[in-house]
Amino acid sequence: MSNTCATLYGDRILELDERPIPNPGKRDVLLLIKSVGICGSDLKYWAYGRCGRFLMESPMVTGHEASGVVVKLGKDVTTLQIGDRVAIEPGIPCRTCDLCKRGRYNLCTDVIFCATPPVDGNLCQFYTHPADFCYNLPDNISFDEGALLEPLSVAVYGCERGLVGLGSTVLVCGAGPVGLLTMMTAKAMGAEKVIITDIDDHRLLFAKRLGADCTLKVPIPVDEKKFAEEVKVQLGCAPDVSIECSGADSSLTIAIYVTKAGGSVVLIGRGSMEPTIPLTYAAVREIDIKGVFRYANSYPKALSLLTSGKIDVKSLISHRFALTQSQQAFETAVNRESKAIKVIITCEN
Repeated sequence: MSNTCATLYGDRILELDERPIPNPGKRDVLLLIKSVGICGSDLKYWAYGRCGRFLMESPMVTGHEASGVVVKLGKDVTTLQIGDRVAIEPGIPCRTCDLCKRGRYNLCTDVIFCATPPVDGNLCQFYTHPADFCYNLPDNISFDEGALLEPLSVAVYGCERGLVGLGSTVLVCGAGPVGLLTMMTAKAMGAEKVIITDIDDHRLLFAKRLGADCTLKVPIPVDEKKFAEEVKVQLGCAPDVSIECSGADSSLTIAIYVTKAGGSVVLIGRGSMEPTIPLTYAAVREIDIKGVFRYANSYPKALSLLTSGKIDVKSLISHRFALTQSQQAFETAVNRESKAIKVIITCEN
């Protein structure tokens, strides 16, 4: 018996490789992977062989949004049992550095993250992972929902960084999966009013159905100052918090211009490495610009949002494919005509 893995080669080439089934280390578990979501970073590696500062120098198994079933335990594992249904938190820190000890383990310089070169991901049939970064799924949470705990954790962490709470007014830039989850999370955390922007009419309509109070289409090209004023008119005020999820430099500029004095701009999206922004404008209005690098301590909170029914991630799933259809799944996810929101790959035979 072998392990079928979806391997990226760059230039939009993904092939299924057969590899040995791995053995878990003493604190690891062997998982039979059930569901894996396709993320924007996966698509960048597939199309360009890189994502931001991370460059693929050799073929890499993709996937980091995953859930599965425990089928084998490492000898020191006591927190999980064979048959447990779990979601995988894909970043593994050193656990011993100062950042880890202070709870900011996402910033650990020795973190190992699934599907970030040169580390292989979990879009495969079998995968080993540390037991303490696997989270038990209640019976009412499906494997698909478990896989989407990963992008939901990004949204939770971003809203926390922005101090979203009761009565907040929020701008979310970008109505992709993370932007939609951020909008939903902000509402679940007590935001009074949330406006979301995008360049795509279909995604804005979808955002409205999911609970956005206002939507606004971004013109191309965009006059950032003028558009910021339009956001204020639609929202009825300047937002307390603006959360950039699109990865467009222009949206970051808009967020700075529109946010009220003393508010926060949170960067979830990844634009250019050195964007030109109105920094002095932000400084004199004491607008805090906060970065987000993945998440930390967010999985339990994201799981609570699902189990309580406050957020329904199932509504984001637009397409499902089998592991053998992984190439088609990636082509669908990147094709605007498919109107894909979230694509899930099922790894069972």
